[in-house]
Amino acid sequence: MTTTAGAVEALVVGVGATGARVARHLLADDRVAGVEVRDGDPERAQRIARSLGDGARVGGGRRIDDEVGLVVAAGPAGSQLAVAREAIHAGRPVVTTSDDLDEARRLLLLDQEARYTGVPLVVGAGFMPGFTCLLARHGAREFDTVEEIHVAKLGTGGPACARRHHRALRSTALDWRDGRWVRRPGGSGRELVWFPEPVGGRDCYRAELPDAALLVPEFPGVDRVTARLAATRRDRLTSPLPMLWRPHPEGGVGAVRVELRGRIGGEEAVRIYGAVARPAVAAGAVAAAAAVAALAGELAEGAHGLAAAPEPGRLLRRLAARGLRPSRFVGIVD
Repeated sequence: MTTTAGAVEALVVGVGATGARVARHLLADDRVAGVEVRDGDPERAQRIARSLGDGARVGGGRRIDDEVGLVVAAGPAGSQLAVAREAIHAGRPVVTTSDDLDEARRLLLLDQEARYTGVPLVVGAGFMPGFTCLLARHGAREFDTVEEIHVAKLGTGGPACARRHHRALRSTALDWRDGRWVRRPGGSGRELVWFPEPVGGRDCYRAELPDAALLVPEFPGVDRVTARLAATRRDRLTSPLPMLWRPHPEGGVGAVRVELRGRIGGEEAVRIYGAVARPAVAAGAVAAAAAVAALAGELAEGAHGLAAAPEPGRLLRRLAARGLRPSRFVGIVD
């Protein structure tokens, strides 16, 4: 591995399906001199560090070493707020991957602390939210006015992600409608959503997702923002129960879709973007790209989702180079 002058060590907390990929991406970047990995499962941390090879080491505790110049929180939802606080107090840029609504809102409340210490705190840098936030910001540049944003996701990453989505279907969803927050039952509002091929059409439902909380602050005046999760009849029926099947360690093929509605040149317009990828692979790439951007000073100080990225096209090009390429729907939309 070749590093540039001034390269720093990165700390990745949580090396499950997503975090392990973040660590691998960062270790391959010449702006990163090495990666420290921490995990609630010490054996897994040791295993991942060995697989990463030279430049990776296992750490522990809560303190951030002086050599660390960047922190990525990729542990289970609910564990990332404490990591973010520690990083901000240490004056380090921090990227989080949580898709938990309550945690995302608490992370956004750290905005003033992050501004005071002069560091960016990226909230929700995954497949959705994360990649979808970049697509929304990039696509919005075509519009004179963005009136509606609707996002949807199919698939899960590792076991922690699968358990989180299982809970999301039975929890209260949060939508933005006509300038106010609206709470709806999870698992309601069935809608047939068309993802890029080969996924195609899937039934999607309201769920406890953080996307509206991340998108609304970045699109002043937007009328509606909704987020939905693809689910089967069995998923909905069993959501009030503990998971009856052991989650797959890597998950399967996933997809996201972003629909923007508004006005271009005084006329109503619709733009639809999407992508197909394994969610953990996509989330790892997005979090690592956001981390490198934060390290390079390309992201604003304070707590934001990736819809606040000043140059979303730059991040999307970097992700395309890593194999995560968006597609744009071309056809007739009612």
